[in-house]
Formats: sequence, C-alpha cells, structure tokens
Amino acid sequence: MTYADASSYLLGTINETSSRRYPSRLERMQALLHHLGDPHRAYPTLHVGGTSGKGSTSTMLARALTVSGKRTGLHTKPHLSSVTERARIDGVAISEERFAETLEEMMPAIERTTAEHGRPSFYETTLALAFVYFAHEEVDAAVIEVGIGGSLDGTNLVAPEVSVITNVGLDHTEILGDTPELIARDKSGIAKPGVPLVSDASGAARDVIERACERVGAPFFAVSESSTVERLPSEAYGQSFAVTTAEAKYELSLPILGAFQQRNAATAIVALERLKPALRPSVGDIERGFAGLVVPGRMEFFPGFPSIVFDVAHNPDKATSLADALRETFPDRRFMFVVAIAEMKDVANVLRPWLELPASFVFTSFETPGRTSERPGRLANIAEQAGINARVISDPIEALTVARRQAEGSHVIVVTGSTFVAGILRDWWLEHVFERSRN
Repeated sequence: MTYADASSYLLGTINETSSRRYPSRLERMQALLHHLGDPHRAYPTLHVGGTSGKGSTSTMLARALTVSGKRTGLHTKPHLSSVTERARIDGVAISEERFAETLEEMMPAIERTTAEHGRPSFYETTLALAFVYFAHEEVDAAVIEVGIGGSLDGTNLVAPEVSVITNVGLDHTEILGDTPELIARDKSGIAKPGVPLVSDASGAARDVIERACERVGAPFFAVSESSTVERLPSEAYGQSFAVTTAEAKYELSLPILGAFQQRNAATAIVALERLKPALRPSVGDIERGFAGLVVPGRMEFFPGFPSIVFDVAHNPDKATSLADALRETFPDRRFMFVVAIAEMKDVANVLRPWLELPASFVFTSFETPGRTSERPGRLANIAEQAGINARVISDPIEALTVARRQAEGSHVIVVTGSTFVAGILRDWWLEHVFERSRN
C-alpha cells in the first residue's frame, strides 16, 4: 500500500456513520482495538479533553515528557497540513511510508470490525493507527487528545495516568448539547476511578465536572485552586510568566503569543504534577520543554510588512481569546482578517469579538472532503449588519493575496476561523512567501 492508496482509502471512510448518536460507536472502536491487540494499553497515557486549548495543552505535556527523556507519542486532531500529524513521536510526525505500511497492517482487523459493526470511520481509523504506531515504537508515554466531547469519543478507551478537561464552552452543540452544563456532562465522561482529573473549567461547568469525579471516584484538581500565574517581563513576540503550585515554582518563557496559553501552561503543569514519580518531568524539564514549544496554527506569528498571524478559532471561546491576544500584543495596529468558517458553527458569535477590533475583513471558503464551508456571503452580511464593510472572495488563496495587497506595512493579517482554511493558507504562505523571503 502506498501513501496515495492509504489516503484514498481514508477518504472513502469520511462519510461512514460517526455521529455520537450512533449507539455502537464506542463498541466499534473497542472491537477495532481488540482485533489490533489493544495497542492503546501498551504504554501510559495522558488523556486531554476540553472545548478550547486541548491541542496546545497536549503539545505542552508531550514536550515536557520528551525533554525529560521519555519517548513520547502525541495524537491530536484535526491535522493542519497532513493526516500524518495525528501520530507524532517526540514532535516528529509519522512518515508517509510508515503511515501506509501501518494502515496496510491494520486492514485484517478493519475488515473483521467492518463485518461486526460496520466500517470504522476516518477518525476511528486514524486514532487506531496512532495507537498502533506508538506501540510498535515502544513509546514511554503518549498524550491523547479527545476528538469531540468525552463519553463516547474513541479515545475514551484509554486507561490514563491523568485526565484533563481544559475548559468548557459552546462548540459542537448539535452533538453535545446547547448549554455549558450539558457539554460538561459529556466531557466529564472521561473521568475514571482513581485517576486524577485536572480542569480549568469554571462556573456551572466546573460543578458538573467535579460532581462527575465524585461519582466515579476520580480525584479532582481545579487549576485555579492548584496554581497561580504571575506575569514577568517578556520579549516582544513571546511571553514570560511564573506558575506557582504547592510543590514548585516554574519560571516559563513561551515563544508563542496569547495570554490564554498561560492558562494552558498552568493546566499542563498541574497535570504533570499528578504523574507517578517515574514518569513525572522535573521543574527544569518543564521549563526547558515549554521554552522550545511550537504550536502551528495557534496564534502563530510571522513578522513582516505586513505581518501575519495564523490562528485556528472556530468557536466563540477561541474567537474571544484570539481577539484579546491581538489587542494585547498589537495595541496600536490595524488588522486585516481572512476568514472562513465551517457550516454548523455559531458563526455570529465567532465573528462578534473580531468585529469590535480596528479591522477589515475578507471572507472566503474552503473545500475539503466531509466538511462544508459556510457561505462567505453570509459571513459578510453579519459583518455589514455590524456596520463593517467586507469583501467576499471564495478562493482562499486569492483572498489572502488580495488582503496582502490591500494591507499597509504596519497592518497585521489574521488568517483564522476553520482549521482547514488556516492549514491551506499557512502551507501556501510558507511555500510562496516565507521561503522566498528567506532566500
């Protein structure tokens, strides 16, 4: 099987039944893993859920473990540029050749599962592939990000050393429910007896999670009560701060922007402190690990004339965090947004915090199997109702090209919204603009 063959097979699974209302969804994943020899049980895991920040927090956890000398797997979703990103070891994605070889090896188990429960979905297959790859490579630990929700997510078959729910906001409401309490109830399904659960959720959502932990016997640790964050003098395009817990003080310098990452860092530290001594990184490991952190597509800044930021922000919480980060980092600058958002998202509330900034907008779209972009004209209508003129350019590369042409040198272009548009335009920009500027 070649990588092209593997990609073609996976494209055919995108429309397989994967709704969380499909009653046998977790049973199918369990059967698939069983037929594969239960690879997810071959190494310790850290299980990370939440509405926002779970990808960044997962990356922080993995980075600290890697620096401590542990061979560390990392599964996150969705991918930004390549599906191979869903199976990384020590920050390096599985090769295309190895990806294809692993999927080919999995086919007998997939066929048995298909006969029993229907064909595994794209998500189930790629998650299982990550588990198999990590087992083959004999990782010392793996950080596993939840896909959607918690209770019926395919990752909820792991037996973790620690569980994390970063926070709770309104996203995937058509699946998880339309209130923070309902969403928290689903996400708290990852709580397991005797396994510490760390969360930075607040208000009613936190109460729901804490009660769920009490019911199953999972020790609960609130990040707000287990740590404090103190800002320190920072570099222009990074941030320094101290996280203090009952056990230690961590002086951190992150090469990434956005004050929301400070909460993610505190969450990661509280979780790492819950690990058994043999697995737990030292204070120095964590400080060094976070100093070398790279999180593509998360408030990712490239200076220039104009500068550009790539940030995946497809729900209201992430959109608000992005707006706050832009105000704080670039207080006297004007922004040029290039935005595309997937259908079924709360587009009005995603756009609202950006419309309050000194900004112009170009709304665009994307094409990717299994997902549909919201009509850019509808996004422009929402902006115009707020008194802001916007352009509609359906082709995303043309949209970014026009934005760069119209922006002044002091402006900051912000590519945001869906993961898909951020990934498409980031790849294009790195190849056609960034690399040329370095030559």
